[in-house]
Amino acid sequence: MQQQDIPAGRDTTPAKDAVPDSSAGAAFALLASVQFVLILAMSVLNVVLPDIQVEFGLDRAELALLGASYGMSFSGLLLLGGRLSDLYGNRRVFLLGTLVFGASSALAGLSTGLWMLLAARFVQGAGAALAVPAAMALVSVVHREPARYARAMAVWGGLAASGGTAGMLLSGVVASWNSWRWAFVVPVAVAVVTLAAAPRLIPEGMPPRGGRLDVLGAVLVTTGIALLGYGLVEAPERGWTSPVALGTLLGGGALLVGFVVTEAHVEQPLLPLSFPAAPRRAVALLAVFLGAAGITTIFFMLALYFQEVRGYSALETSAAFLPFGLTLVVSGGSVGRLVQRFGPRVVLVTGLALAGLGLAALGLIGTDTPYVGAVLAGLVLFPAGAALIFAGSTVSATADVPQDQAGLAGAVVNTALEAGPAIGLAVLVTLAAGHTADLEHTGTGPASAVTSGYGFAFTVAAVAFAAAAVCALFLLRPRPPGNGV
Repeated sequence: MQQQDIPAGRDTTPAKDAVPDSSAGAAFALLASVQFVLILAMSVLNVVLPDIQVEFGLDRAELALLGASYGMSFSGLLLLGGRLSDLYGNRRVFLLGTLVFGASSALAGLSTGLWMLLAARFVQGAGAALAVPAAMALVSVVHREPARYARAMAVWGGLAASGGTAGMLLSGVVASWNSWRWAFVVPVAVAVVTLAAAPRLIPEGMPPRGGRLDVLGAVLVTTGIALLGYGLVEAPERGWTSPVALGTLLGGGALLVGFVVTEAHVEQPLLPLSFPAAPRRAVALLAVFLGAAGITTIFFMLALYFQEVRGYSALETSAAFLPFGLTLVVSGGSVGRLVQRFGPRVVLVTGLALAGLGLAALGLIGTDTPYVGAVLAGLVLFPAGAALIFAGSTVSATADVPQDQAGLAGAVVNTALEAGPAIGLAVLVTLAAGHTADLEHTGTGPASAVTSGYGFAFTVAAVAFAAAAVCALFLLRPRPPGNGV
């Protein structure tokens, strides 16, 4: 079956800095490795947070802030990073972001206290926010021909899930093997190699064109996302109606509303509102959001389930997630061919359905559920679906994007990717906690109540994935030739 909705209409005119076919593979591999590590860095401290808590004497609120610090600055600055990439040159911003990321990774590994580590993680996220949209924009320079570009973007979409999983596994290995500081060796090494190799392998991309930077929009969206993220981190601990949680959530929401109003009226907006609102792109971004939320929820809840309910060690917990990672690797190796053959619509709908089945299987867990059964089924079905979700949605979200908005496209896709763990996880954790509390009030034992809460959250997530699959089925219909998104 020949696919029919691979995006056409990209600029395929050879440029003076076009990458020869002989080196395009190496250039894409370098860009992909950076994207992989920038996502890996988000989850690389997950399992070792208790070790950091003991070493620095942190309370639960400080630990939660440390866990969220990278994601808060990363997600808050992505749109600004995308705009800077489009205005001032893709490769220039990519190299700057990689330099900032690498230097702050080294500082994080050398931290002597909480505030130094917090600052390093915030700066790490800022560097990633510069590098990620620019790297995604450079893929369209490395692969200018539409079919090759679509296949590359399908592979690119799977890097998010693979990077997050690898960070979780690496964190578990480091926790059992040596100091948590070794978790930053890989990010530093990749940054050094990239800075050395990129000037030779990767072309400039779109030349700097300058233009007005929407400073007010950048301040509003960055501060709004940071406040909203902080409120979502604090709410489960302090309570959703506490002054800190409620104040930051309302403040963040108000700033984001102000951002939308601003973007509708400024001449050169940070985010043209029509860009994410196009139906095809909107459903693709929803799928990215759900996929990222699902991965984070599975890692968060199952890590607690394995260690607190089943009594696994940190290394055993990481080992329990190996099928998840292996399935991602196997599935990720074929997504490019699947998108090229069947098109992003079929791939995305199938992925949402498979992931929903995986979540439904995890919804069946109990305190004595054998690992080989519902748990293993969920840890295989969900990542198989997630690889398809990220491939199909990334291709759909970047379809027909002009070269001068490639950085914006990368920023929007990755903002959806970062919003999933922050918002989706917070909602599902709240649902799980509420269900657990209801059961405890009826006399159910703590372990059974907690496990049932996790199962309830997984089931709700499965329903959301099923609904998204229906939306994708109808909104991602193949377009007539020449039509836009």
